[in-house]
Amino acid sequence: MATVLHSAPRFTLINGLKDTLSGALGEMLVEAKEEHGELLLSVQRDRLEDALRLLRDDHGYQQLMEIAGVDYPGRPERFEVVYMLLSLTKNSRIMVKVTASETTPVPTATTLWPNAGWLEREVFDLYGVVFAGNMDLRRILTDYGFEGHPFRKDFPLTGYVELRYSEEEQRVVYEPVELAQDLRQFDFMSPWEGADYVLPGDEKAHTPPVDEAKTTDSPKDTGAGAKADAKAEDKVSADAPAEEKTVEDRTPAPEPTEDRPDRAERKGDAKDTSAATQPKDKD
Repeated sequence: MATVLHSAPRFTLINGLKDTLSGALGEMLVEAKEEHGELLLSVQRDRLEDALRLLRDDHGYQQLMEIAGVDYPGRPERFEVVYMLLSLTKNSRIMVKVTASETTPVPTATTLWPNAGWLEREVFDLYGVVFAGNMDLRRILTDYGFEGHPFRKDFPLTGYVELRYSEEEQRVVYEPVELAQDLRQFDFMSPWEGADYVLPGDEKAHTPPVDEAKTTDSPKDTGAGAKADAKAEDKVSADAPAEEKTVEDRTPAPEPTEDRPDRAERKGDAKDTSAATQPKDKD
């Protein structure tokens, strides 16, 4: 098999890349840092198009792979728009980001990459970031009549209407919300520790109340007494075979075989074989 050679390196090395791109961006750069083996460049929002064009034309980052939005509600400019660029000739990826507020537009990147139109529509739909210069800035994931932006998390979890596509009317229709079951509320109280409510099905169970706990104030309540003590002395095994005779009346065990004087002494060295332990036939 012939070896296929490619101009792109097998592994990406970012050593020295930070200084090279920082010097090229100049005053357009706000901050440059390396995180998790990747280079992250923060640029001025108004100079975003110039910075992306310089990285594409002069440094080989030909492809725009993704545009992502990030929301930091506590910041004055709460949104970050992150551009992920890929260089096929260098096998290198970098990220470029700008900040924006709810009313601050971000320059469009559709003049550099046509696929930026779809990506900017997604960030606009989910976060509400406006891209100046995008000629088709419409919602792309939610319905056209949707109010708010989902990734801002500033809308109610349940609404008053729901939408679906109607085959009869051949369009999207709005209808009142119909939930299959009520919204469940959990109080996280364990029923084993005594809940102050009746669980479904428990109302069918009937437990008789306990009038009064039984106490044992006298021996007759427990069955104890002189008669019980005398009966306790009787042996349970009185009728067992082992109890019929005393130790003296039992038949004694036979004496060991080796102590019999009438038995002839063994011959031979083998002591662990069957022949050595069996008596010889007398002819």
